[in-house]
Amino acid sequence: MDSLERVSQEVISCVLCPLSVGRRKAVPGEGSSHAKVMIVGEAPGYNEDLQGKPFVGSAGQLLDELLRSIGIKRESVFITNIVKCRPPNNRPPRVLERKACRPYLVRQMDLVRPTIVCPMGNTALNDLMGRLPIGETHGKAMEKEGITYLPLYHPAAALYDVSLKNVLFVDFKALGLLLGIGGP
Repeated sequence: MDSLERVSQEVISCVLCPLSVGRRKAVPGEGSSHAKVMIVGEAPGYNEDLQGKPFVGSAGQLLDELLRSIGIKRESVFITNIVKCRPPNNRPPRVLERKACRPYLVRQMDLVRPTIVCPMGNTALNDLMGRLPIGETHGKAMEKEGITYLPLYHPAAALYDVSLKNVLFVDFKALGLLLGIGGP
């Protein structure tokens, strides 16, 4: 029988693509197995590669703040990435790498069964929804195969462009409304 623990163990020992060679720790993902919300980033960064956990650096601190702003605890969502190992120099994951990791993400989605999936940034959005620009789709709910997708800017983008921080807070309010948290 499949489980999130089994997926995690397989990710930790995975050698399906060249990213496995340079990793310190694979980053399978973490959170509630019954989460209504699944957050999907691009790939682990430096801190994630060291700790084996998703979103633990500066972008993760901002993500935690965004979740708290709508009254959600980090532990109540499931957080993962398109690829589970850090690409060299934080470059975007290549198609081969994304394809190698895709079955892990699909299994995680099947096991968690979230009602809302939040692709964070262009790579996650394009991998999950096809070629759509994050600048035009962020904060707008879309349906696909019975799941609501709410594209969001990646928190790291707001660390480089501070004007996106307010946009992220507004988009997280939209997430709260989708979840029935907060008012208009």
